[in-house]
Amino acid sequence: MSKIDPSLSVVTDRAATPAATPAAKAAATAQSPDRLILLITLAGIVLWGLSVAAFGIPGLYIPALIAVPVIWTLLIIITRG
Repeated sequence: MSKIDPSLSVVTDRAATPAATPAAKAAATAQSPDRLILLITLAGIVLWGLSVAAFGIPGLYIPALIAVPVIWTLLIIITRG
């Protein structure tokens, strides 16, 4: 029951709700692209941290220097469509 509209109520009868189809269950368990992007980002950060642990300060700034032309190229590709 709702204070705004007394005719609204919570459905407690499970027979009234439609059963989930196998296709709906498969779609719910599929990997989202957001999760993949986050995993790739996390892997990059971990690799960069291992680089710092292995090589010290050069392991911190050399990957950043290498990333500059890569990011620059990606930005140009994005802006050109």
